[in-house]
Amino acid sequence: MTTVPLLEMRGVSKSFGATKANDGIDLTVWPGDVLGLLGENGAGKTTLMNILFGTYQADAGEIRFNGQPVRIRNSADALASGIGMVHQHFHLAARLSVLDNILIGEKGRRFLIDRRRALHRLAAIRDDFGLWLDPHRPVSGLSIGEQQRLEIIKALYRGARLLILDEPTAVLTPTETDGLFAAMRAMSANGFGIVFISHKLAEVRAVARRCVILRHGRVTGTIDKPAEASNADIARLMCGRDITPPERAPVTVGAPVLELAHVSTPPKGGAGLADLSLTVRGGEIVGIAGVSGNGQRALADVLSGMLRPTSGDIRINGAPLSQPSPRASQALGLGRIPEDRMKTGLVTALTVADNMVLPRLTEAPFSRRGLIDAGRIDAFARERIAAFDIRCPGPTARTGKLSGGNLQKILLARELAHDPAVLIAAQPTRGLDIGATRFVHDRFLEMRAAGRGILLISEDLEELMALSDRIAVMYEGRIAGEMPTAAATVERLGLMMTGASDRSA
Repeated sequence: MTTVPLLEMRGVSKSFGATKANDGIDLTVWPGDVLGLLGENGAGKTTLMNILFGTYQADAGEIRFNGQPVRIRNSADALASGIGMVHQHFHLAARLSVLDNILIGEKGRRFLIDRRRALHRLAAIRDDFGLWLDPHRPVSGLSIGEQQRLEIIKALYRGARLLILDEPTAVLTPTETDGLFAAMRAMSANGFGIVFISHKLAEVRAVARRCVILRHGRVTGTIDKPAEASNADIARLMCGRDITPPERAPVTVGAPVLELAHVSTPPKGGAGLADLSLTVRGGEIVGIAGVSGNGQRALADVLSGMLRPTSGDIRINGAPLSQPSPRASQALGLGRIPEDRMKTGLVTALTVADNMVLPRLTEAPFSRRGLIDAGRIDAFARERIAAFDIRCPGPTARTGKLSGGNLQKILLARELAHDPAVLIAAQPTRGLDIGATRFVHDRFLEMRAAGRGILLISEDLEELMALSDRIAVMYEGRIAGEMPTAAATVERLGLMMTGASDRSA
């Protein structure tokens, strides 16, 4: 291994008001390194990488790249230095082609872009790293995994030698994850450096050569051989405590709290529903597995009243959803944790207190005779913040400044406060650390023990198998098969997710 690090960050600190996001952090990445950067939500990982990519400016500290000090004032400086970043939320122009997205910002000669040269460079990236997309495909037609691949190709095309991947597998299928890891190993073999931020400890152990763990903005530990460490050992360094798997105790199943009979819908974020029938009873968690885009979003939206069915019947807590709307579903006893907490679940420009009461702002006790009761809202928000251990300065904190784990806790605190008969939870732990994930799972199991029903839509098969009483697999808007969790295996579920029949189900 060369004696000159590809990247050195020394004494990096960053504060947001009274919150110290990074506190004197040292970080080194060598050529060919795959460095796992781990920590709880809010530990400072993304802040540190945003400093490296120029999104934030450090209050103190030094950055050296290829042995030379660099000043990174913005993303253009980072790219010019050879640093690329693939964020959790992609920055792509959906109406343009793959090639046009790659060429955005490219400086041509005499105002002309050499597209033939660009295609040759893309072919070289394909040959070196196994990363390829049809350059002429519109981005609007790409899957989530393909969009992420495009972001990686863009960074490599622009000369990145160090690639920051922030939760890259959160939206990928197992097959897409395998493809990403193959590309990462090829980049490592070619001397590239990779910083891999993830909460999926098994994946970190599989692909990372070293790990650095952050807690409360400081480095609390390093692991030189992650493959030889256990998930429990890594979790203990991340959280400062042992994290044990949830236990699903026996519960007496009650009457149906959610019933769909032959429901069809227009497409929504992928396939629409196609003659789908499904039942959830009180005291059970029904898991929905499937590759993204097979009707999961349409299922969640039609139940919450955001999408009207073209046919079929829906009953919530025994009553028909005859005039679908979010308010009507809520009134019948349905709570919802949406897939996209940043766009659908919360208004990030508003305060924590505002988001806590947003769906019921015009109802008692938050509003009386058309007047908003600010005192009641504040008291409610403070009670929920304490009950769910939401890490924020208080009810007036701006929601958009909080970590992903705390955002998810706000949604849970809001929805569970009104004791819904059935909860629709879509990708509820995506991007959450192991401690926050355990917190969410415990709340679900408490609901189950209290006789409530949960429809758990997740692409994490381990999560489904840990929590669900039954698992149904969606394929092209239909239920491809259903089985008790005790009979489910990753292989059986994976087979059904591809649309193949499971003769043993």
